[in-house]
Amino acid sequence: MNKYYRLLDKILASGKTQTGRKGTSRYLLNESLSLTPSDLLDIFEGHNIARRKLRDELRLFMNGERSVEKYREAGISWWDYCGHTLVNSYPTYFEKLPPLIDRINREKRSSKNYVLFLGSTGAETNQAPCLSLVQFQVDGGELVLSAYQRSSDANLGLPADIYHLYLMSRQIDLPLQSVTLNLGNVHIYDNNIARTRDLLAGNENIKFDLNV
Repeated sequence: MNKYYRLLDKILASGKTQTGRKGTSRYLLNESLSLTPSDLLDIFEGHNIARRKLRDELRLFMNGERSVEKYREAGISWWDYCGHTLVNSYPTYFEKLPPLIDRINREKRSSKNYVLFLGSTGAETNQAPCLSLVQFQVDGGELVLSAYQRSSDANLGLPADIYHLYLMSRQIDLPLQSVTLNLGNVHIYDNNIARTRDLLAGNENIKFDLNV
């Protein structure tokens, strides 16, 4: 069982119950998921991830594209609930990522913490990103990537964020040492619990509901 599946299993086994605007879920607080390149390979080989769509999504994020229609044209429909524009979501912040990556590749300073902050614009539409911070550090000539997530849907959001962080690391001209996600609240919604058990039992053809 790869590290991601172990986390799913832990949520099912020992998670507490909470009810919010999006529904009832089982959750854990302050979990950490530290992944080496071999751990990432285990996850990507063993779990069905929409790689092409996620690559296109990150490209659109980094271009600052806020039009939901542009995501739909790329085959990405999970932002439809945001209306016509992604005012307060990832592209608002990820458009700052390309110059940050250029700076890291120029400097590669081990004494410098390179940080991308994701927060809130104060806009009434669109929720603030669940991913709150991405930090790039150079350690012994290798890249250490760390991220903080205030809230993580373990079924849909977390695998996508893992893959996005991996894609970010590929843009740094250094070998990857590790990717670590610090998860403030990681949860499985009740309507996805049975399907999560099916996934862990070996059924790869699972589709999870998006709770918004």
